[in-house]
Amino acid sequence: MLKELLKELQLTATKLVAVTKTHPVADIEALYQEGQRRFGENRPKEMAEKHPLLPADVEWHFIGHLQSSNVKYIAPFVSMIHSVESLSLLQEINRQAAKHGRVIPCLLQFKIAREESKYGLDLPGAQALLGLDAFRQMENIQIAGVMGMATFTEDEEQVRKEFRQLKQYFETLRADFFQNDSGFCEISMGMSGDYKIAIEEGSTMVRIGSLLFGR
Repeated sequence: MLKELLKELQLTATKLVAVTKTHPVADIEALYQEGQRRFGENRPKEMAEKHPLLPADVEWHFIGHLQSSNVKYIAPFVSMIHSVESLSLLQEINRQAAKHGRVIPCLLQFKIAREESKYGLDLPGAQALLGLDAFRQMENIQIAGVMGMATFTEDEEQVRKEFRQLKQYFETLRADFFQNDSGFCEISMGMSGDYKIAIEEGSTMVRIGSLLFGR
């Protein structure tokens, strides 16, 4: 399945984050052998345990809800954190990144879905955060784009509307805060059930697990 999926994504220059949460290292190694390098986890300690068991060129993407107290487990090696939704979390990522002499790319997570269980910023909240002196003083984080999860529904028009909204948030923030920053370039949206719609609406990075593993 991986080869077919990669071929499909290459046509649109969309990056694949293979979601390997709860899967053993052997499963990740099998995807690695097929050429996959980006892997997504949602538990900091699980990611930290897997990291030394896999090759050094693996890109580790943290895609779950992240508590500030757990940043220390992934700060030494994480390639990107997709789920930043507060100034306090950014400050802790910046602090831990500085300890390791790193700059950690982060995505601002927006709540675009109707479900109350979903986390994320709204546009005014993100604009307020980016306008703070406290944010501008951080030297060890890079805001690389935005992330969001659509409502879990069979209503494709609803999903499309939510992805389109996230793309609009990205464009607004780029115009207001990142006009001269080529590093602000990622729109992480789309999972196994809706990635095709996400790509049509401008996703640059999809997070797919069940399609690869069958569950």
